[in-house]
Amino acid sequence: MPRPITHAKRNKSAFPARAALVLFGAVAALPAAGAGREAAAQLPSRTQVAPQENRIVAVVNGDVVSRADVVGRARLFALNAGIAVAPETLDRLAPQVTRLLVDERLRMQEVQRRRVPVTDAEVADAVAELERRNNLQPGGLRAQLAQVGVQSRVLYDQIRTQIGWGRLLRQQLGPSAVPTDAEVEDAMRAAKARVGQPEYQVSEIFVPVDDPDTEGETRRFVEEVIRQLRAGTPFPVAATQFSQSQTALQGGDLGFVRRDELDPEVASVVERMPPGAISNPIRVPGGFQIVALRNKRESGRDMATMVSLRQAYFPFTSALDQNNPTPQQRDQVERAQRLAQEARNCNAVEQAAARAGGGDRPSDPGQIRLETVTPPQLRSLIAGLQPGKASQPILTPEGVLVMMVCSREQKNLAELTPEQLKSQLLRDKVENLSRQLQRDLRRRANIEMRS
Repeated sequence: MPRPITHAKRNKSAFPARAALVLFGAVAALPAAGAGREAAAQLPSRTQVAPQENRIVAVVNGDVVSRADVVGRARLFALNAGIAVAPETLDRLAPQVTRLLVDERLRMQEVQRRRVPVTDAEVADAVAELERRNNLQPGGLRAQLAQVGVQSRVLYDQIRTQIGWGRLLRQQLGPSAVPTDAEVEDAMRAAKARVGQPEYQVSEIFVPVDDPDTEGETRRFVEEVIRQLRAGTPFPVAATQFSQSQTALQGGDLGFVRRDELDPEVASVVERMPPGAISNPIRVPGGFQIVALRNKRESGRDMATMVSLRQAYFPFTSALDQNNPTPQQRDQVERAQRLAQEARNCNAVEQAAARAGGGDRPSDPGQIRLETVTPPQLRSLIAGLQPGKASQPILTPEGVLVMMVCSREQKNLAELTPEQLKSQLLRDKVENLSRQLQRDLRRRANIEMRS
């Protein structure tokens, strides 16, 4: 039975709704929007850990990584992935989580050495934005962490590092970070010459191998991540927690890429993968890569029907029994019927939605690609609606829905704009610098690993 549309499917980054959590690479909580500076005073200190978890597992240039740090990050991943926080799960994750935390310490030390500012208020605002984008109450993410025994600082430290690292990379690149008009023009000419060639919509997780002695251990960890992905863990969640690529900030999303933009080892695998598949570990220069193929298309050609709509949802206070509806349910159905008969434009539907109080169901779900709407019955219903004409009320067990199409147009989603090419060129520059700088930091660091 059709349900209200909760978010738009976008042409570049169409992940499940949970991917929206990947703003700065983490999920948890701080006070709501506007309370960033108040929250700053509440940030826990790094020393607030349970005494039994104070065991040191690594020392990075004099900075300690404790067992509590490792357990907290592993539990955060397990929470995001929806898997049980069992001792054996933590044990499997521990070696690679330790390595991840070592790299984060190196990044944060470099951020501090170069005096790149990251304020507590910025961290608080970032997490408040996560809550807003996921329709969570202020403090809701913090409560989720507390339920599984994860201290809030685990999240705050991760976000602080990622904000600072991104800022540092852009400072390092300086004026050269912004592609010139000539570079964009060259890229545009090359894109036009490639029209008709295959392109692949790919997501990645990159796990580095800096020490050949640990390659076997790293491969086992990568295989465990793949096992969790194939069991249903959202790819953006795993990428956010464990990928050492800059694309981790976007849940591993590479967008549409050509064969020559991938490592040869990855390209040969991607070409043979069906959409929806997740690869086995792929050994690439510097480490292992996991890729998920989300879609295929021809370069420069991706015609789609793009629809904007409005929807008003009238919720029931109890589950519907069609043979014995309650007075409240009858009233809601009557309200929906009046709207379907009287609404003459999308503004009327939007106003009705505001009065109906449909909870987390937005009146405007954004521009939608009609071909991707599920289930098929809902796709057919939307395809059959004339712009400006309301649908008949759609009955569900939880409420009744009225929809109206505002506009419908055919668009070539693969047609690149100069701004898209500029963003792509910038992303490549930042990614290359990130990997190079991380390797340099590891090579110069004094890292003591303890059993």
